[in-house]
Amino acid sequence: MRFGVFYELQLPKPWDEQSEYRMVQEAIEQVQIADRIGIDYAWAVEHHFLEEYSHCSASEVFLTALAAKTERIRVAFGIRQVIANYNHPSRTAEAVAMLDLISGGRVDFGIGEGATRLELHGYGVPAKRKQALSLEAAGQIANMMVMEPYPGFEGEGFSMPCRNVLPKPLQKPHPPMWLACTNRRTIETAARNGLGALAFTFVDPEEAKTWADTYYSIIRSEECVPIGHSVNANIALVAGFSLNEDPEVGRARGMDGFAFFRYAINALVANETRPGRSRLWEEYEEIRGPDLPTIPAPGIGTPDTFRDHIREFRDVGVDQIIFLQQSGRNRHDHICESLELFGSEVLPEFRVGRDEQDARKAAELAPYIEQALARKRWLPALKDDEIPVVKPSREREAFYHKE
Repeated sequence: MRFGVFYELQLPKPWDEQSEYRMVQEAIEQVQIADRIGIDYAWAVEHHFLEEYSHCSASEVFLTALAAKTERIRVAFGIRQVIANYNHPSRTAEAVAMLDLISGGRVDFGIGEGATRLELHGYGVPAKRKQALSLEAAGQIANMMVMEPYPGFEGEGFSMPCRNVLPKPLQKPHPPMWLACTNRRTIETAARNGLGALAFTFVDPEEAKTWADTYYSIIRSEECVPIGHSVNANIALVAGFSLNEDPEVGRARGMDGFAFFRYAINALVANETRPGRSRLWEEYEEIRGPDLPTIPAPGIGTPDTFRDHIREFRDVGVDQIIFLQQSGRNRHDHICESLELFGSEVLPEFRVGRDEQDARKAAELAPYIEQALARKRWLPALKDDEIPVVKPSREREAFYHKE
């Protein structure tokens, strides 16, 4: 079992002039602790215009800061908005590759398309075509990170001529690719495209087993045709996170932020919003009863209960648990205490034998992955005499030759 920490960079109101600065600096400190204690991944989203819910609009900048201030933790786009309206695919390929070079090959690349009207309408993304546009772009981003030169593309979401997209990533053929998943249908989509499944829905072990069985059955089947140049066969689940030796303290510190996280994303999808005048935390407090909703939150409680839950998820085929810790008004010092407690009381058990287990899994899946890659329709590389010559403009030529 691997573990990660997850950042939306949530910031409920009220704010002051230093609020965003404190939030970012505290998140960096938390990831430095995660790196020191042996957590494997630091995931950061990319969202736009989602006041209070997510201020992580430039995740490549945030992840670069994390890479510079850590030594071993993987810095992961969870996810990058890959539709060209948000980020031109060549710019995504460049950003992912540059971060991979800066981090020494520690990047994971999750893809997504956005879900709210604030984002989709803000960038003119057609909601009914967003997944198709996202997968189209993702496949070409993978080609850009590998091919030299990239032959060019004419598609629905973007077009570009032949260019050599630079730099190239350190990891070969490219960093592991993932897909944001919110239900069984998107889990299936991830598997069919040879992508890791980043499950942003909170499920119990029984449902997680169904998802994992579905995912790996497709990975082993003829349905799996990789969108990238490799297959990343992994499934990760997000879980609320707040640990304390006293179960009531752990719950009190973590459950409110976890409940706000769930409320806020539903409200942003379903409710009217007025840009610059959000009331998410205020609205949440208005509807919050004395008893918080009973929703799956296996990472909120004591180290012992969390250890038991992790065993259950590991045994049904989940590869990674990602901690939703920086949510709502969860306090920085409480988050740091929880991480330290996890590192000392829980993590050691799950380090034992995992490299051997990873090797067994890789060997078992290797024939299926080889067959999946053989089914892929590869973009043909251009021969030297097929590479188009980019001629200088007359204006530019005249500028350099005038007396």
